Amino acid sequence: MMRLFDAHCHLQDPRILSKAPQLIKTAQDKGVARFVVNGVSEQDWHLVKHLSQTYPSVIPCFGLHPWYVAERSPSWFKTLKEYFDSTPSAAVGEIGVDKGTHGRKIDFSEQVEVLRQQLELAKELNKPASIHCVRAFGDLLELMKSIGPFPAGVIIHSYLGSAEMVPEFSNLGAYFSFSGFLMSLKQTKAKKMLKMVSQDRILFETDAPDALPMSTIDSLHFVEGDTSLPKELHGQTATSSSASGSSLGNPSHVMKDASMLPKGTLNHPVNIHNVLDYVASMLEISKEELAELSYQNAVRLFSYEGSKVLEK
Repeated sequence: MMRLFDAHCHLQDPRILSKAPQLIKTAQDKGVARFVVNGVSEQDWHLVKHLSQTYPSVIPCFGLHPWYVAERSPSWFKTLKEYFDSTPSAAVGEIGVDKGTHGRKIDFSEQVEVLRQQLELAKELNKPASIHCVRAFGDLLELMKSIGPFPAGVIIHSYLGSAEMVPEFSNLGAYFSFSGFLMSLKQTKAKKMLKMVSQDRILFETDAPDALPMSTIDSLHFVEGDTSLPKELHGQTATSSSASGSSLGNPSHVMKDASMLPKGTLNHPVNIHNVLDYVASMLEISKEELAELSYQNAVRLFSYEGSKVLEK
């Protein structure tokens, strides 16, 4: 069986936390060996830590996401450092900058300052950091140049930046992680960008419960109990081919792919296979070869001192 390494997800998300045991088991049965679970604020770091203590396959990450910068407490950075002191297996994340629809509501200079503190901490700890970046790649590159390079690596998660910026980020120690969001790019742009990424810097992720791949309905796994799913798809998984072509109560409205699902449909960690298949087709490489090289990339990146990857 192929081995896969989910380099960025959020199993602590309240939408799926209660389902985490089953999600992990199902994904592991499908070859997903490890899950890098990223905290986003002071409010969920304890949940990430608990998941990592409960499941050997969960690698914890603690960080303050740009969307939650305005809600941080005066002692947030002290608290963050305490989590790293007490959790040697942890990496840094999710951190970043965002000029998208949601990110524009948060003061950008504050986002940059919070990101700077966390990138400097990642360097000090000699651990990788998982970075969120939306419509701010130039700003991110400038900040990384001022602090870097990053020998322990950084992960630009759900990378949707330009092909031209790939070498510059790579020179600073960046890895590029791809999720279902990649399918929202024009195929020509996606292919051009993917071809620029060195094979030793490719990672795969789900960003679950977000980033549902825009794949055919019958190729996807759905989260059991997801109330946003049309009733015809409740209980359907990728092994239920009857999901293909389900109608939404209207014979003329036939569902063929995920673009026809409600926007809030939850993403299952098993769907990392869909991202792998898509990238393999773009790079014209076998999915087995791509799965293994991306797995080895993730193992190398997460093999810092104290890491679970190094445990016997």
